[in-house]
Amino acid sequence: MDYLISGLVQAIHLLFSGDEATYSAIRTTLSVSSMSIAASLALGAPLGFLLGHATFPGKRGVRLIVDTLLAFPTVVIGLLVYGLVSSRGPLGHTGLLFTLPGVAIGQTILGLPIIMAMVATAVEETDSRLKPTLRMLGAGRKDVLLTTLVEIRYSVLLACVAAYGRIVSEIGISMMVGGNIKWHTRTITTAIALETGKGEFAMGVALGLVLLGIVFVLNVGLVLLRRRAGR
Repeated sequence: MDYLISGLVQAIHLLFSGDEATYSAIRTTLSVSSMSIAASLALGAPLGFLLGHATFPGKRGVRLIVDTLLAFPTVVIGLLVYGLVSSRGPLGHTGLLFTLPGVAIGQTILGLPIIMAMVATAVEETDSRLKPTLRMLGAGRKDVLLTTLVEIRYSVLLACVAAYGRIVSEIGISMMVGGNIKWHTRTITTAIALETGKGEFAMGVALGLVLLGIVFVLNVGLVLLRRRAGR
């Protein structure tokens, strides 16, 4: 028990003393996660809207694939991206291996199906009378799309928060594609794994507290958004 208490005290000291290695991992995590969620939202929201709104051959198959990718293991995504951007891969000339943009590509693949599935579900669950009512009032196709988008705005934000929570806490992609390079690609999760393995329990606890704080804030945001979306 003393070991745990000592680690917690040292962790708090690291956080309040502004330990550079600790805050480097925090900055890296926030930076790459922000890039990833922006790309996931930019790609996933329109695709999810299309999946929920349009009717096309093979729609059920596409929806099944998207739902399956919700459980895509992060190590498998890391392996896939590593194979693409390594020196022997088709994108090896881009130099993305062991860089934050490379990690962001993998994390975007992780967040994309979450946003697509949640946005598609939100579109499908909009009031079925909305579209014919707007048509009856003389609304065009563009007006129908914009009105539907306004109706699901809280659900889109909800999808964004849920995807960010998954992205910020993943480790497989960051470890395999980023390489866990100190001061460059070391994130909170990879730093926790490394420092704990080296016996530096205090830094692992400090970073774990920060990660818990981020997840807590995200969960509070989820609860508030669900309340607004439920109105």
